[in-house]
Amino acid sequence: MKANEDPIVVEETYHAAIDTVWKAITDVKLMRQWYFDNIPEFKPEVGFETQFNVKSEDRNFLHLWKIIDAEPMKRIAYTWKFEGYPGDSFVVWELSRKNDSTRLRLTCIIKEDFPDDIPEFKRESCVAGWKYFLTERLKEFLSGKA
Repeated sequence: MKANEDPIVVEETYHAAIDTVWKAITDVKLMRQWYFDNIPEFKPEVGFETQFNVKSEDRNFLHLWKIIDAEPMKRIAYTWKFEGYPGDSFVVWELSRKNDSTRLRLTCIIKEDFPDDIPEFKRESCVAGWKYFLTERLKEFLSGKA
């Protein structure tokens, strides 16, 4: 993933109220059910920081998040880095009403290039990961199938 590339954008509509989707993306107990099951703590408050490890093959990816923007029921953004690896990004989650549903638009913006030689840092991997989380996992969770 490179800073000079277009941001990654994934959009999905859920048949759920905005407050339900907001809770799913900001309440750590709910996040563990569809997102990362080992997030130790999460608070949708500017300045809050958390970290947790995700293992992939023989590599560890210690996720480092810091909340940089939070407007309840509308928007949350946090930086996303990995300890021991170059690269820096942030993700913005934006919620809006669409009839009786909620539209989620996620934008991932790369601020500093990630290494080319690690498959998990390739753009295709990031796009596939976000689509998996938003169009499958979160959608199933919100529909009660998870």
